[in-house]
Order: sequence, then C-alpha cells, then structure tokens
Amino acid sequence: MAKGYWIARVDVHNDEGYKPYALANPGIFQKFGGRFIVRGGKFTGAEGESRSRNVVIEFPDYEAAMACYRSPEYQANIKVRQPHSIADLVIIEGYDGPQP
Repeated sequence: MAKGYWIARVDVHNDEGYKPYALANPGIFQKFGGRFIVRGGKFTGAEGESRSRNVVIEFPDYEAAMACYRSPEYQANIKVRQPHSIADLVIIEGYDGPQP
C-alpha cells in the first residue's frame, strides 16, 4: 500500500510565535502514524520559487495523512501557525509501483 505524505514549504516571520505550533505537531502526527522524513535542513532551490523551510511527513497511507490534516487537533494548531508564517502544503499519495 502506498504511503501518504505532507509536503510543506514555510516562511516564518515570527520565530517565537511559531514555536508553540512546532512543539505541538509531533504529538498530533504520531497519533496518525506520521513521522518526519525532512524537517528543515540544507536545501537548494534548483527551479521555481522556494520558501525558507521545507518539511516532508510520511504517514502509513493517504487516508491517514488526510485524517491528520482534518483532525480537530491539527485544525486548532493551524490557527496558532497562521499569524506567524506563510505556508504551502500538499497532501499526496506516494508511488508504490514498478521502478525503472
């Protein structure tokens, strides 16, 4: 079964205000089987526009990724994040087919 992923790109303009959001996320993600694959780190914006932070979170499947996003806990946490950052988030199903 293909995994589900959150792919987020974020610009934070108030680090102190953003911290409570970041601290609450691991507990929310764990509830849905999520784990960080990428959490910040060095990157190169090779094409197109980029943001200063990049995050990839892996879930057991697409349904779990969507359930996490729609959960009351995460919806409340979005409201903590929004005044302090700008984010792009894609929730996507992974590929589980043949490889070249």
